[in-house]
Amino acid sequence: MPHGSTGLPPCPRCGRQAAPGSGVFCPWCGRYLAAMEWVATPPETTRPRPAAVPAQRYTGPPRYRSVPRWGLPVGPWRAPSDAGDGPVPPLERARWLAGQLIPVLWVTVVVSAVAAVAEVWRYGLLLASRSDALSPVAVGWSDAMVWFGGWSSIAAVIAAGVLTISWSLWAYRAAADRSGTRPWRSRRRVVAGWLVPGWNLVAPGSLLAETEHAALELPVHRRPSPSRGLLVWWALWGASVLLAALALVWRFRSGTQALADGVVLHAWAGLLAAVTAYRTIRLVRWITALLEPDPRSPRELLVRPAAGGVTAASPTAKPPAPATTAPEAPTG
Repeated sequence: MPHGSTGLPPCPRCGRQAAPGSGVFCPWCGRYLAAMEWVATPPETTRPRPAAVPAQRYTGPPRYRSVPRWGLPVGPWRAPSDAGDGPVPPLERARWLAGQLIPVLWVTVVVSAVAAVAEVWRYGLLLASRSDALSPVAVGWSDAMVWFGGWSSIAAVIAAGVLTISWSLWAYRAAADRSGTRPWRSRRRVVAGWLVPGWNLVAPGSLLAETEHAALELPVHRRPSPSRGLLVWWALWGASVLLAALALVWRFRSGTQALADGVVLHAWAGLLAAVTAYRTIRLVRWITALLEPDPRSPRELLVRPAAGGVTAASPTAKPPAPATTAPEAPTG
């Protein structure tokens, strides 16, 4: 409240005494005269003040007489499973593996072609070295290309081989599910058919022929008739396996002519590997499309006249007159 009850204090600026009732400002200099003093008073309360709790010393983690029933489960975190979760269908696995396999096969085509070109260049340098001295730069680039093409093609072939075996296994099971049959080849038999020497010349082709036959939903009692694209791939596959084995065995021969012939063999092996990888891309796309054809697009079904009616022809047959009907896979 303001000081005094009868008047204001003298002005601290000019020192003059203001008359009573002149207000809180000095009439001569205008300085604020009413000095205020504010006093904070806590409200009245009947609640006692809480006593200060002394800081306690850490005595370690809590101890239990028995193992607690609560807590996080043992093991890494896992996403919560829905009630409808179950094993992935073979068709989904085949489609996913096909999406991973096709880019690797394209890499195999490129690096195998590079390896073939490098071997051809090396053979040209061998021919030129019979009469003239070779350039160190040309020889260095040739060796670098041969080294890169050889090792990169080996790595690409191994990666493509693993994915191809996995894709063929799940495509075989998906085709069996589509045709309503039970696959008679086990997982071990499929893998052995790709890897066992000698057997891998015929087993992969027969496996894919059965897959194509089941994907086309042809009669079960009929013998599988491979399509033309599958037959071409089968021939290329067998030739590439034989040529790769011959080139590997040829490396143990010695002599100048044997080395030159080995360069030629490696060039043909690289070229054939590139062509086989390209045909494998087309075959994987073809069989994967057969497993789940697009029902929205019309397709052609080739038919041929037979005694007592009209029967559907195999994918490789060429009837005199085609007819358009509902869903059936196109020829490869």
